[in-house]
Amino acid sequence: MAKKTVVKKVVAKAKAAEKKVVKKVAAVKKTVIKKVKRAPNPAFMKPMQISDALAKIVGSKPLPRTEVTKKLWEYIKKNKLQDSVNKRDINADENLKPVFEGKSKVSMFEMTKLVNKHLS
Repeated sequence: MAKKTVVKKVVAKAKAAEKKVVKKVAAVKKTVIKKVKRAPNPAFMKPMQISDALAKIVGSKPLPRTEVTKKLWEYIKKNKLQDSVNKRDINADENLKPVFEGKSKVSMFEMTKLVNKHLS
């Protein structure tokens, strides 16, 4: 009878030790995965030609899509064109209307689609 309880205790300790090892391995995997940086997609980094309408806002020299988006958001925030009630909407001023195909208000998701038409 005493042997059975000793065996149960040893088995329980072994299982507890195994769980600790599994947790440590999982933690190490997470840190390894976090440290690996994703390489940016080269298609997004390729400089694009900018249309005349968009050039009034971001400049006329070729820029990657990411930079065009950054400059566009800088312009929107500088001129306070983001809708105060629904932050996802952008209110177009006279420079943005040609880019937004004449629309006075567009969502940020629609904005990226419309801006892509001005890049080649």
